[in-house]
Amino acid sequence: MLAKPGLLVLGLALGLSTLLPSEAEAHRRWLLPSSTVLAGESDLVTVDAAASNGLFLFDHRPMALDSLVITGPDGAPVDPTILGAGAYRSMFDVPLRAQGTYRIALVSDGVMGSYELNGERHRFRGSGDALPAGATNISSSRSNSRTETFVTLGAPTDTALQPTGSGLEMIPVTHPNDIVAGEPAVMCFLLDGQPAADLEVEFVAGGTRYRDEPGIVMLRTDAEGRVTLQPSEAGMYYLEVSSSQDAANGQPGRRASYTAVLEFLPL
Repeated sequence: MLAKPGLLVLGLALGLSTLLPSEAEAHRRWLLPSSTVLAGESDLVTVDAAASNGLFLFDHRPMALDSLVITGPDGAPVDPTILGAGAYRSMFDVPLRAQGTYRIALVSDGVMGSYELNGERHRFRGSGDALPAGATNISSSRSNSRTETFVTLGAPTDTALQPTGSGLEMIPVTHPNDIVAGEPAVMCFLLDGQPAADLEVEFVAGGTRYRDEPGIVMLRTDAEGRVTLQPSEAGMYYLEVSSSQDAANGQPGRRASYTAVLEFLPL
């Protein structure tokens, strides 16, 4: 078994800790592009979409692509070519016809809850505005998730990286296609457009099959929602952030999650 790769991660907020093996076995959702930085007048990348135990292995299930959103360098949507889904992964092509950075994401946003009627418990999806008369003990929770990666043709641009203001999202301070091993890359996390402070960020190198330890490191966002990533070795890396708020004072609960794949290039 190969030795665990060196991984040096510096957080703007201190407090690193290694994840326990049992936690490391949770399924991760990811989008893995065939390339992240390309040159030329035009090109194409193929993206694998999967949920898996290991990074980046096809060992669990494919990701559904009905919530796929691709933003081009001019901020306009880009239509992918869906290649299909197998037992362990979905696949699609992204045409790169314009110079600049593309944001590739799976995005979901919904509300679900429950209520009682005539002594029975029922579930619902949506705002709950159309619940039947007499419904009692109503509870609901909003859920957002975003899984994404970034690809650049030619020089990096920032238009596609602008925040949407909805859910938990990462707004790169250091461009995500201009990051190299051994140099700091600063990322900022927002929740509904506001700094997401004091959240745990899981950061781990791919290739988990080929090392003895999970190699997972946890950092924490600072007051501005920022963390700094600085791995010592080049490669594909995965990060995950989540936020949870219970229902209180008549307000619905809230669950939000974010995952991304970033490539750190060699110096």
